[in-house]
Amino acid sequence: MKRDLFTLLLVLLSLSGSLCAQAGRGGPSAAAALYQEGCAAMVREEWYAAAESLLEALRQNPSHAEAAAALAECYYELSEFDQALSWVRKARTLARGNLSLANLEGRILVALGQLDAASRAVAEVLAREPYNREALFVQAEMDVARGRTGEAVTRYREAARRYPGDQKLLLSLALVLGSLGRYEEARGYIDRVLAQHSEDYRVYYYASYLASQADRLSDAIRHAERALFFRPPFDPAKSLLANLRYRQGQFDEAARLADELIAKKRDNPGAWYLKGMAFSRLGRRQEAVSVLSTAASLAPDDEFIRAALEDTLLAGTGPEDQARRRWASWHFAKARDFRARNLGDQALFEYRRGLRLNPYAVERRDYAEILRLRGFPARFMEELRFMQDLGLGDQGIDDAVETYTARLGGALYRRWDVDPLLVTKRHWKVGIFSLAPQPAFYHVDASAVAASYLNDLLSHDRNIAPLEGDSRRSSFSAAFRSAREAGADYFLVLTLTENERDLSLKGELFVGRTGSPAAVFTSYRTGPDRLRNASRNIIEQMDAALPFRGSLAARKAGQGLMDKGRADGVKADAVYHIVKRGGISVKNEGIGLVYAPADVIGTITIREADEEVAAGDLTRQGFYDRIEPGDELIPREEKTDQGNGSPAPAAGRTSAGDPELRALLRTLR
Repeated sequence: MKRDLFTLLLVLLSLSGSLCAQAGRGGPSAAAALYQEGCAAMVREEWYAAAESLLEALRQNPSHAEAAAALAECYYELSEFDQALSWVRKARTLARGNLSLANLEGRILVALGQLDAASRAVAEVLAREPYNREALFVQAEMDVARGRTGEAVTRYREAARRYPGDQKLLLSLALVLGSLGRYEEARGYIDRVLAQHSEDYRVYYYASYLASQADRLSDAIRHAERALFFRPPFDPAKSLLANLRYRQGQFDEAARLADELIAKKRDNPGAWYLKGMAFSRLGRRQEAVSVLSTAASLAPDDEFIRAALEDTLLAGTGPEDQARRRWASWHFAKARDFRARNLGDQALFEYRRGLRLNPYAVERRDYAEILRLRGFPARFMEELRFMQDLGLGDQGIDDAVETYTARLGGALYRRWDVDPLLVTKRHWKVGIFSLAPQPAFYHVDASAVAASYLNDLLSHDRNIAPLEGDSRRSSFSAAFRSAREAGADYFLVLTLTENERDLSLKGELFVGRTGSPAAVFTSYRTGPDRLRNASRNIIEQMDAALPFRGSLAARKAGQGLMDKGRADGVKADAVYHIVKRGGISVKNEGIGLVYAPADVIGTITIREADEEVAAGDLTRQGFYDRIEPGDELIPREEKTDQGNGSPAPAAGRTSAGDPELRALLRTLR
């Protein structure tokens, strides 16, 4: 018996040595072994390790179709969609007719926003198998990506009738219903899945997310903790739990959970951001600046991290602080790059952000030069004079001020002997609010950061004055009360959804006096600078929707001076109604102005328009001349009913679907 065991052992050792030697030489067996290693790593969700094994397998055997397909799946999970597309197409050339690969290509194309190409890939599958389950999933994801979430619900329901016990299908339906605010329906589906898969950590994770969307924070925390009980290393659940603790105001616990994520992966900018935001809410601003600075160093192009850091610096430090100068220099470098590429609007934005942090920076001169080149000589000179007042002048600045003082000697504001900085004013007062920590999948308090961004943009707007102070409000009623008490014409409530590439920003405008709906503005952006571009787009839509308003700044006999000029679109020969001071009010609902015909006391016909102000002939209405400075001006053809203010989607955008929902659907397996 012992001899037989000894003989068997020798045979096994000999076979093992032969296999190892063969693997060392490369070839089909080595590639197969590496493929199995990669598949095992995929089961453990170790995507980088899996990709390494699969790449080595393909180096050993470039025709290994299964390895190429698995590698495409890995890159898809890592959100490297371009790379995933390359590998799935290679796999399809090696395994022609494989419908699973056609579906995978469709999913990747949806993630890339190439929806027409995705439709073609799925049509190929459905032509052969009309009820292919994966193809139906991809079709529903395309509906979501196109913003047709209701159609996606219908498609999922139809699929559920064919596959009633499908876990992925039920979870998808629950997530889509949750995105529509149909939380009770979503809860019914998620409870069905929980009953069937009571130990599946992923199901608890999605249940936690849906509960958080419905503001059932206690349930959400309980589900997240169950997900971590069944799989302690599952970082998405820990990140979600930290987010939920933050939303509950448990900032110390949120910071502790962020520390656990950081300990596992030091270069996790999201965890550093969450910890910094928690410290900021705890009033530990110095520590928050340090932590957010680390996050910004790890992800220099993450706009939320940088905006949160800058807000914390502005709230807790003075203009001379070295940290403010350091982070301002980043904006100045970016502004110079935009300027070199003749991107004036982007350069202006970056200079303004930098000067907000460091108002004493010599880069103010470059900012002034852009204003001059864009046809605003008066504002150019104002900036140079400000530098002189700060002691930053030099011979070049002094000469420029002298030259432009002489050049603007005949300017309209000089002839009327008024200071345009004091005369011109913004006639709309708008509050920008984010409601009590909203659900945020990627950045906690994302809508609050966006609100701060919009407020910063409005500080340079010529027509809209933002309310000062923190934008966070606990509820709609609190936002309404703040707007009403501050005398705001309107207030804007922001909501934001995002994924790793896309961002969707929605602003609901309400009348400050009544709280009634006025308009809805939406902006979808993808790629770099998406927060900046979406925020600017919301401001542009709001500027376009609000009617023109001006006022009579001064009067000389039959001539009047308007507090708006060429920069506001005022042109010669334009005619404006003069409405007595206090005679105009905002409509109770929607956007528009209301005034009584009896309050129209005359007109002004513009004869000359300068950069900041315009002058024209006054014509009284009625026997008595009641026109005086302070009266309001509106275009004679101005329509007081402005409609709902909802703009059409920007041309050329790939999608307006909910980015957060799309990201969650991609994680389903």
